[in-house]
Amino acid sequence: MATVVDCADPVTLLPGMREARAAIARGDLVVMPTDTVYGIAADAFQPAAVQALLDAKGRGRQAPPPVLVPNRSTLDALAEEVPDVVGRLADAFWPGALTIVLPARSTLVWDLGETAGTVALRMPDDRIALELLAETGPLAVSSANRTGEPAATTAQEAVDQLGDSVDVYLDGGTTPGAQPSTIVDATGLVDGDGPLLMLREGALSREALEQVVPGAFDRPAAATEDEPVGG
Repeated sequence: MATVVDCADPVTLLPGMREARAAIARGDLVVMPTDTVYGIAADAFQPAAVQALLDAKGRGRQAPPPVLVPNRSTLDALAEEVPDVVGRLADAFWPGALTIVLPARSTLVWDLGETAGTVALRMPDDRIALELLAETGPLAVSSANRTGEPAATTAQEAVDQLGDSVDVYLDGGTTPGAQPSTIVDATGLVDGDGPLLMLREGALSREALEQVVPGAFDRPAAATEDEPVGG
């Protein structure tokens, strides 16, 4: 039976976080709050755990989860190359609601799904999420809901949708949840064959990003997806 941890209670927080870390280590799933919506998390380097995440959501390998990271330096560790534009965006908006797609390091031993050699990275602005990430390292995280259903903004909403497919639920109260993260594709900057692309305009506007990297975009934002990605 799944464990729900009240993270507002200091008596239950520390043992609950230990239980969440142990669950991740053995390949089980954890739901945690982020600065957008609740996310369902798995060890990014355990393929069976990532597959369990996709199964819990009812999602196929063609929709791989993003990876949440605990700090800015992990961006350099997981991406094959970090262009100057991306570095400036990360410095300006991390931790925060910005997901950046880059070519993944070819030496990484993981299987997130059909990624075409890329990885979507984000550092969330949430204390509980960052504490867990600091202990576990990078986590594959997608919004804590069944595909096609509303994203969970409370732990109970996540429980109602995901049930015992998740081992530990970290209840951090109601998340902001109004908008998912903004997603930009920076693979063209690395390959040299394209500009920075806006895949989804979410909590951060294109205008806010352009103030940091003027001229990095050269075409309108793409259509918004119907489900948050990685919170």
